Formats: sequence, structure tokens, C-alpha cells
Amino acid sequence: MLDSALIFDASLIPALAVAMLAGLLSFLSPCVLPVVPPYLAYMGGVSVSEMEETRTARRRVLLAAAFFVLGLSTVFLMLGFAASALGRAFLQFQDWFVIIAGVVVMIFGAHFIGVFRIGFMDREARMDAGDRGGSAFGAYVLGLAFAFGWTPCLGPILGAILGLAASEADMARGTILLAFYAMGLGIPFLLVAAFFPRLTGVMRWMKRHLDRIERISGLLLWTVGLMMVTGQFTAFSYWLLESFPGLAALG
Repeated sequence: MLDSALIFDASLIPALAVAMLAGLLSFLSPCVLPVVPPYLAYMGGVSVSEMEETRTARRRVLLAAAFFVLGLSTVFLMLGFAASALGRAFLQFQDWFVIIAGVVVMIFGAHFIGVFRIGFMDREARMDAGDRGGSAFGAYVLGLAFAFGWTPCLGPILGAILGLAASEADMARGTILLAFYAMGLGIPFLLVAAFFPRLTGVMRWMKRHLDRIERISGLLLWTVGLMMVTGQFTAFSYWLLESFPGLAALG
């Protein structure tokens, strides 16, 4: 018989994988991916053509991107802490809380898949951070503004991860979940900043397939919601421990 405390620890593994993948899908969303090059160029105080042609410009952009990612990560970590604290406060209603959160996530997923459309989720609401380009501090402020204001585009996917964080009802574990979401969203920004000329072809291909990427995002959300409703995260944790005994060392 597997130790119940070990199962509880191992249950975080699939959630971390989902959180990081959700961050990547957020980066690939129709309201983020198309504006990445000009956004990075603005933060670095250079033009897009300079990003393509000079290493000095790319170094400036990479530094700015690092502070930008730090800014958005700050907000996501705070949200993870708050969501898990809320889950802990309502611990006695944990089972119902997870089911309701799962149903909401499934609704978001159905929107992205195209089963139906939710009007407010097709609009963007961005926070204006003013003229902050060309400095590390400005890039950090833009990261804060991005995380706070780039809604509802990020909202459904981020909401799914916040639901997972709340279901943990443990502030450290919930914060780690949002840290992985921030990694999934932030690492691609850094990669584009560092290797922009080599990735332009890849990004053009992605832009041509944004509809398909959106459907993949919806399928992920719907699946996560279903697993939350049915309690399959725990069952998946059993399978992980039985299939990969080395994971027991993480307990």
C-alpha cells in the first residue's frame, strides 16, 4: 500500500506539468504571440530591425526581457499565494470548491474549442504602463502591467491554474504552481529575445496556426477541468508512483 502522504506530494507533479504547459499556451495565444517582437523591441529601446541585425541590440532586449519576466512572475506568485490561502480558508468545503472550479474551467475550455463563445472573453483589456521602454526598471513595470492588465486573454488559462492552486490549500504548493505557470509564459519571451533572428520563421508559422493553438488550449482546459471534477489528479498520481518508483524520492 502506498503511503497517503506520499500520494499527496506526488499529486503536485501532474499539476506542475499542466501549469507549465498552460503558461506556454498563454504565450502562444492570439493576443500575446503576434505582439512579442515589437513589445520586446520597445522594452529594450530598439527597433525590430535592430533586434534582427545586431547582437548589442539583442543583449539589451534580453536584459529587458529578464526584468519583464521578473515583473510578471511577481504578480503570478502573489496570485498563487492568495489563491491557495483562499483554498485553505475554505478547507471544510474543499471537495465542493474543487468541483465548482473544475466546472468553470471546463466552460472556459469549451469557449476556446469553439463549442460556444463567451462575449467578454473575446475582448482585450490591457493596462497602459506609459512610456517605460529602454530601461530595466521600465521593463519590470511593464511585466507587472502585463500580468495585471492582459485580460481576459490570459484569464481563462490563468484561472485554471489558480483553481489548481486553490485546491492545494497550501500556500507554498500553490505559489510553486504559479511559479511554473510563470516559467511556461516567461521562458519563451527570453528565448525570443536571445534568438530572435533564428525564430522568426517559427513565429510566422505559429501565427498562421493560432486558431489551432487556441483549440489545443481549450482542450487542455477542458481536460484539466474534467480531472478536477472527477478527482483524476489523485488517480494519476497513483499511476505515476507505480510506473516511476523513483518519484518517491520527491515525497
